[in-house]
Amino acid sequence: MARFCACLAATPERARSHLAAMGAAVRDGSGATGPGAALIHGEPGHATGPFTACGRTAVGEVTLHNRPELVAALARSGAPSPPDCPDGELLLRCWARFGAAGIGLAEGMFALAVHDDGDLVLIRDHVGARTLFYARADGTWAASSSLRALRRWPALGTGLELAAVRSFLTFAYLPGEETLLRGVREVLPGRCLRLAGDGTVTEEHYWEPEERIGHGSGEGYEGGDAPAEEYALRLRGLLEEATARRLPDAEAVAVLLSGGVDSSLVTALAAKLHAHPVHTYSISFGDELPNELGYSGLVATHCRTRHRVLSVSGAAVAARLAEAAALLDSPVGDPLTVPNLMLAEAVAADGPRVVLNGEGGDPVFGGPKNLPMLVYEMQRGDGAGGSTEDAVGAADTRENAYLRSYRKCFTDLPDLLTADALDALAGLPHPERFITPYLRPEPRDGRMDHLLNQLLHCNLRTKGAHHILTKVERLTASQGVQGRSPLFDRRVVDHAFATPPRWKLNGDVEKWVLKEAVRDLLPATVVDRPKSGMRVPVQQWLGGPLRELAGDLLLGREARARGLFRQDTVRAWMKGRGALLPRQGGKLWLVLTLELWLRAYDVT
Repeated sequence: MARFCACLAATPERARSHLAAMGAAVRDGSGATGPGAALIHGEPGHATGPFTACGRTAVGEVTLHNRPELVAALARSGAPSPPDCPDGELLLRCWARFGAAGIGLAEGMFALAVHDDGDLVLIRDHVGARTLFYARADGTWAASSSLRALRRWPALGTGLELAAVRSFLTFAYLPGEETLLRGVREVLPGRCLRLAGDGTVTEEHYWEPEERIGHGSGEGYEGGDAPAEEYALRLRGLLEEATARRLPDAEAVAVLLSGGVDSSLVTALAAKLHAHPVHTYSISFGDELPNELGYSGLVATHCRTRHRVLSVSGAAVAARLAEAAALLDSPVGDPLTVPNLMLAEAVAADGPRVVLNGEGGDPVFGGPKNLPMLVYEMQRGDGAGGSTEDAVGAADTRENAYLRSYRKCFTDLPDLLTADALDALAGLPHPERFITPYLRPEPRDGRMDHLLNQLLHCNLRTKGAHHILTKVERLTASQGVQGRSPLFDRRVVDHAFATPPRWKLNGDVEKWVLKEAVRDLLPATVVDRPKSGMRVPVQQWLGGPLRELAGDLLLGREARARGLFRQDTVRAWMKGRGALLPRQGGKLWLVLTLELWLRAYDVT
């Protein structure tokens, strides 16, 4: 297991010195690491390199799902690749031959750093399955797939980025380019960044979802002449292709099966398309709690998988929460982090090296998280009716409504943060900036004009890229397993935004087109069931096995010295007061997760 670092410095010697300071494996000799690139061994990841092709050197974490297409494109262009070319080198050759358009041809999970004509080019995959961070200090650019490596970089001397604390408490993840380390930024998905020696940065978008209803005919909500069944039929073909591309060759595959329609359809497609065993895994928090085990068991039996239910206790979560938090490059306020880590361990112990999941159905096809905003828009009473031509004040209200709809700590910040923290935040950028481009898109070809698509676009580019995919990637990578998400396939996403919104939210039926596309694969009780989600007993844990840990961490000396949170508010939340029941458990979970992450990265 390894991650990678890359540097752009004035001399190779300085580059090697900075790489070594970040923990990279630098050997003697200017050619041993290429011009400022090396691996960080012992950190969970899939990095390889450095490798050289077409006069360029690169290092990266690259898994491609459409190798034959890329090999064929290079051959047609007169620049054939070696038949045994590793994925990272193949992607480098596509970049060298076609530029950003060559990256757009790829389908996969990748973060790539390329030394190109005296610059350092950073490339992140279309949807953000793998992460890449960068910073500048001492006249040097440094980039890494490991945020911890940049934390170790003495030249940077980074500390806590307070604006990111507010963003995390608002979203339960970091929704954009900012990180909790001052001066460190994250490359956004679908982008190529060119870092020049003089400190300038040039950004190129090689892919962004666009609303192409009716092939740009502008026919509105009724967009296109095709009947609904054709959208479902085309989607079915894309789902089969996306799943098939992510299946491993000649070995078993695992699927994380919650019992919802998304994970169930991925299970059914894997069972249909794979000639080798399919292992499925579900979570139980105890028989006394509401769960979906009846549905997941039904799907496993229907698809004839090798099914396993993993029991997760509050004591196990308390014992391993710090470990799970430390594995993530940015904190995720999701109480499923420890269960997800335990699932990855179970998969690895059973042998599969690839695990599929059903993540992506909600942010791409219109799950229930959009309903509060849709109801708000209907009741807003300003006559806007969802138009993007709203007055600025109304649009600002829409953004605030979106942040409130997360039901995290956005409205609690005045009571949660100390007076000193609030004063320091007064002049810093607000978290609204991460959602404005989606909820108030600028006039451009292919922009999202329908409110539902604006919400889905926002969810895809924020929660999808900075929570769902990155959490899966880091926790599975820690066990040497690759987590893959067929519903985040680029072509599936493109088709979703070419589908009229009324076929995604059809009356009161969410994800209608997705359900219709797979109706023949699953029992009707699974396809037509209302979404309930996994009931995680956070409140129970915080009142039991996690109570002592939370008290020691949030009321202890180190937290008090950091000066972020009001002790009286934390005490009230721990006693179940001060916030609307039962939400204070989830809010307290955010604060606890953040504190654990800051300690793991030694950030003060």
